[in-house]
Amino acid sequence: MSANHGPEGQQTKHQPQTYDSAFLKACRREPVPHAPVWFMRQAGRSLPEYLKVREGIPMLESCMRPELVTEITLQPVRRHKVDAAIYFSDIVVPLKAIGIDLDIKPGVGPVVAEPIRTRADLDRLRDLTPEDVSYVTEAIGMLTAELGGTPLIGFAGAPFTLASYLVEGGPSRNHEHTKALMYGDPQLWADLLDRLAEITSAFLKVQIEAGASAVQLFDSWVGALAPADYRRSVMPASVKVFDAVAHYGVPRIHFGVGTGELLGLMGEAGADVVGVDWRVPLDEAARRVGPGKALQGNLDPAVLFSSREAVEAKTDEVLAAAAGLEGHVFNLGHGVLPTTDPDALTRLVEYVHTRTAV
Repeated sequence: MSANHGPEGQQTKHQPQTYDSAFLKACRREPVPHAPVWFMRQAGRSLPEYLKVREGIPMLESCMRPELVTEITLQPVRRHKVDAAIYFSDIVVPLKAIGIDLDIKPGVGPVVAEPIRTRADLDRLRDLTPEDVSYVTEAIGMLTAELGGTPLIGFAGAPFTLASYLVEGGPSRNHEHTKALMYGDPQLWADLLDRLAEITSAFLKVQIEAGASAVQLFDSWVGALAPADYRRSVMPASVKVFDAVAHYGVPRIHFGVGTGELLGLMGEAGADVVGVDWRVPLDEAARRVGPGKALQGNLDPAVLFSSREAVEAKTDEVLAAAAGLEGHVFNLGHGVLPTTDPDALTRLVEYVHTRTAV
């Protein structure tokens, strides 16, 4: 299936030159000239040029300035020569866009003024329209013009992770309010996730129609669940999101943290590529996910604080575990840590490219 046309013939704004990129080939499980590399959180706080352009600008405001988004998204592509760009935003942007009173507090994360915990609260989650996030369309248009043959990955937060922020009121270690709602009022929980699936789908559609060549669904907190709870209470909403964008024909990536026990189910939810954190070797992850999916990952981000020789040795372990995969996108097992030396990332890209060159 073309990355530029869905099965129904829908034309999207992808740059034709990205179709044969190493990244999209790997996502489609096709032969590649080298293992493609990109990093979660590659655009952001580890880069001095990012800190400079963001100085004095609140996080959510920075996500709504197309010129700033474009510059930040391009910075790691210029510096590291990664094989894909990831759109600079935050998973709560669509919630802010529909009027939810929230803010991203430095050192804390997203904080919601009035948590959503009752049926009446659902009325605050209205549909997302393209007009709500017109700055996203504008920024992606600017980015695809600059990126040329480098694909742009759009992204969104998965329904469970968005729900956990909304129900808890902010980041949570134990997700006690979230689980209390999920177990105590399963119908309200299902309706909440279904509403969030609609919002997430709309946000991804905006990005794809503006020119994103792939999308990633981040389910950052879903590793807090047992497989049976995931299948019953979360998977239907994730399936709805992946189904909603299937007709565009762009690769769909699914990633969560601490999801070793959920990898097979996350693949079943509809992803073309399953992201794997550093806890599960890629060959074992492939066994759990099953055939027909590419994998993404999975160097421990903390390894980058070690010596160059240690980084290369651990990278070799990842590449050896990926040797038999149908498709492999090299990434970290989670996002770039804030105090990571940017030069270590640049060297890692070059090392992976060299080691895997055909």
